[in-house]
Amino acid sequence: MLILRDASQNPLRFEQARANLGIAPNILTRRLTTLIEDGLLEKRAYSTRPPRFEYVLTDKGADVVPILMAIGAWGRKYHGEGGTSHVVDESGTPIEPLVVDARTGKPLPLRSMRIVDPKP
Repeated sequence: MLILRDASQNPLRFEQARANLGIAPNILTRRLTTLIEDGLLEKRAYSTRPPRFEYVLTDKGADVVPILMAIGAWGRKYHGEGGTSHVVDESGTPIEPLVVDARTGKPLPLRSMRIVDPKP
């Protein structure tokens, strides 16, 4: 989730990701590979000598970022302790992510929702 969050801000470079996340290179390589295989990130060359790459969100990856932002808002609401990051708009004004129904634009009404299995 943190890799996708960071890639949503700018193209992500390996050393930058390693420094930001504080994880071992082999673990980061595995996670990036999985995200590429799952179609959430795309690997692009930005230097040929030496070969260097950056990682950018695909459309599929960009579609998951609002979900991550909503999960982050939930975490800040129930578990946040002061210095946690937050989401702002282009003017720097804090925003509170909210999951809404795309058809109506209304917040999802948890109490009246049902999960229905598709008919075979």
